[in-house]
Amino acid sequence: MNKKWEYYSSDETVIDKIQQNSNINKLLATILANRGIVEKEEIRKFLEPTREDFYNPFLMPDMEIAVNRIIYAMNQNEKIMIYGDYDVDGITSISVLQKFLKQIGMQVESYIPNRLEEGYGLNKEAIKAIYNKGYHLMITVDCGISATEEIEFANSLGITTIITDHHEPLEELPKALAVIDAKRKDNQYPFNQLAGVGVVFKLIQAIGIKLGLEEKEYLKYLDLVCIGTISDIVPLVDENRVIAKLGLKLVKVTKNLGLKCLLEVANYQKIDSNTVSFGIAPRVNACR
Repeated sequence: MNKKWEYYSSDETVIDKIQQNSNINKLLATILANRGIVEKEEIRKFLEPTREDFYNPFLMPDMEIAVNRIIYAMNQNEKIMIYGDYDVDGITSISVLQKFLKQIGMQVESYIPNRLEEGYGLNKEAIKAIYNKGYHLMITVDCGISATEEIEFANSLGITTIITDHHEPLEELPKALAVIDAKRKDNQYPFNQLAGVGVVFKLIQAIGIKLGLEEKEYLKYLDLVCIGTISDIVPLVDENRVIAKLGLKLVKVTKNLGLKCLLEVANYQKIDSNTVSFGIAPRVNACR
């Protein structure tokens, strides 16, 4: 097979302008120009994103409804079941949400379906078991957007469901109390390529804002959010890039015992996206 290399036609004027305005070398300026990242603020956000670059979580569909229901549950001492997925994105999603909700004083458990016996997503047997344990509020993470029939079953049992997902929805959304997914047709959120754990991060960010918590109370989970985001191979642009950049800094100094052990076992000299993709992700995936 004959292969043909195709090269970008670079605009030297644009490259020179980027170099001068951002004080970077020509190679990096060329890469940015070829990606269409030419304005000073765009370049700053791409190279050195900060926590100020996170979008308002309440722009996500049904976020206000979900947050109000969770805070109501907190005030009523109501138990919450988190239903997730068995891959890295799902496991980190569960971990982040469960840790945060426990941190604010809530009673929380999680359910991860068996990869071989139950497969991906919600199933009626699991929902029935959740109901039998006395749970009447369920939050899905990294799944649920296509579980129309299962949500109907949960509704019939009196279980209220909040869906957080990042997959493509069907023509008709499940009849859950809230469906937080930036891929909804009516979405107004500026970025729709978050991983499941990214959507969960926006949820805890929104709860934190509503409760008047300090930013550090939800930003401290960016180490796990970063692991799930990079592992799910979503495009590392826009808000995902903010998560990855800030999260990797926290991974290096993480206080999470499980993550620290995985890093020690992986034994990578440098902690970056390769460490996550090839050192951490396969080990987390293997456990389920």
